[in-house]
Amino acid sequence: MPTPSSRRLLVLSNGHGEDLIALRILEALHRQQPALELAVLPLVGLGQAFAAAETGGWLQRLGPSRHLPSGGFSNQSLRGLLADLLAGLPLLSWRQWLLVRAWGRSGDPILAVGDLLPLLLAWAGGGPYGFIGTPKSDFTWASPPPRGWGRSPLADGYHRAKGSEWDPWEWALMGARRCRLVAVRDRLTARGLRRHRVAACAPGNPMMDDLAPQPLPPCVQARARLLLLAGSRMPEALRNLRGLLAALPEAGSAPELSVLLATGSRPSPGELAPLLQAAGFEPLTASDQRLLELGAATGWRRDRQELWVGPGRFGRWATWGDLGLATAGTATEQLVGLGIGALSLPGPGPQFQRGFARRQSRLLGGAVLPCHSPAELRQRLLALLADPLQRQRLGRIGRRRMGPAGGSERLAALIGSQLLGGG
Repeated sequence: MPTPSSRRLLVLSNGHGEDLIALRILEALHRQQPALELAVLPLVGLGQAFAAAETGGWLQRLGPSRHLPSGGFSNQSLRGLLADLLAGLPLLSWRQWLLVRAWGRSGDPILAVGDLLPLLLAWAGGGPYGFIGTPKSDFTWASPPPRGWGRSPLADGYHRAKGSEWDPWEWALMGARRCRLVAVRDRLTARGLRRHRVAACAPGNPMMDDLAPQPLPPCVQARARLLLLAGSRMPEALRNLRGLLAALPEAGSAPELSVLLATGSRPSPGELAPLLQAAGFEPLTASDQRLLELGAATGWRRDRQELWVGPGRFGRWATWGDLGLATAGTATEQLVGLGIGALSLPGPGPQFQRGFARRQSRLLGGAVLPCHSPAELRQRLLALLADPLQRQRLGRIGRRRMGPAGGSERLAALIGSQLLGGG
């Protein structure tokens, strides 16, 4: 067992969404145990989500790290895997393994956030470890697929036979003697793991923390509001955004609409400008008072449609939407968890492909409705904008699937008692 003298913790995370979840938990852990030394090793990407915490001096971001062409989704296509291999994935993984092994020899614990890769590395460290399983949920096979998207009887039957979406080799790693904590995203999934002698719990979903409603500015109160989420992986985000823009109501027949395009650091306003101009939007002047009122970087107009670009504004804008248009992962889940239904439009990938969109819809109980084409998305968009009762129904489903806020604090308390030895 780790002792109360364990004063360091290494966190492994393997993707942008996992980085955000890990950050929420680390923030809560820092509040509860400010003297605890915290380090994070992003296994995929550069871990930019941790930059502010690192600058604040309470979190250390360890290397090595590298931006991979697949964005961490090499398991979804052979092309993505080959691109990652050519970009140096084997050497990167080897160096990360050496770092984890060195940490494990110190006897200090490791917390894995994500799926099999960080779990396997945490086990390979040789010391005590915990696991927060973020991507897998038994809802993805226990819920019916969206209408018109076919069935997957072999895959669903396989998971049903196991009684869990997690696989036997993952049960073994979660049930190992050195694994002190296993937390998953919902009670259904925890119950499935407990049937396989994994002491899994579901204390809450950190993704729903720090998303308090913000006052709605007067300049958009009388207009229908769409929250547009194109994702953050480049260049996929730009390709997906092109499809979402093509699905907006055509000029001349459009209702009064405010489109809130919430982004991360990428794509930048400069990268977005050519796409918006090609879609027929014209820039508003930088002196437009509504830019300040909304906290937007740039504003655009096309007929009666206004589009606002807001880097880093998702947390402020999320609760303002009547409906979402999304080709994102974590942000889409957060949006429906706030009670806002969404429509999605899969693209060529590597992340937001047809399989991902289908799986996401099942995970969220149909609170996200995937569409086959921009024309279908436009049709559904107009129908939902005219049907507030249907939007409310989708919102209720999303809230139930994602659960309430507060998961970060509860997880941090469990880490303190079970992984750090009561610290």
